[in-house]
Amino acid sequence: VQLQASGGGLVQAGGSLRLSCAASGRTFSTYAMGWFRQAPGKEREFVARSSWSGGSTYYADSVKGRFTISRDNAKKTVYLQMSSLKPEDTAVYFCAAEVVVGGGFNYWGQGTLVTVSS
Repeated sequence: VQLQASGGGLVQAGGSLRLSCAASGRTFSTYAMGWFRQAPGKEREFVARSSWSGGSTYYADSVKGRFTISRDNAKKTVYLQMSSLKPEDTAVYFCAAEVVVGGGFNYWGQGTLVTVSS
């Protein structure tokens, strides 16, 4: 599984941004996908998770109601729509794949930088 994240950039507080993560390799539609982020000087943290079908999603409390994870299995792509962005959302965002159910996220993309200015 290879993952390529894109869509990061500079945005003002209150603005919106959509990240994309394109997958290649094994059957995308069979595994869960997630987004994580790592702010400068901090540990990587969970942001959102989508089941293989997209029918079940889960969010960190810090982004709940502002971020939406979705996926298009035909395009082998997962998205993270981010709205009402805050400066504390500034981080490198990573997409990840959970190929084996319950096996954890063991495939990672290279990350895309999101900077939110105040």
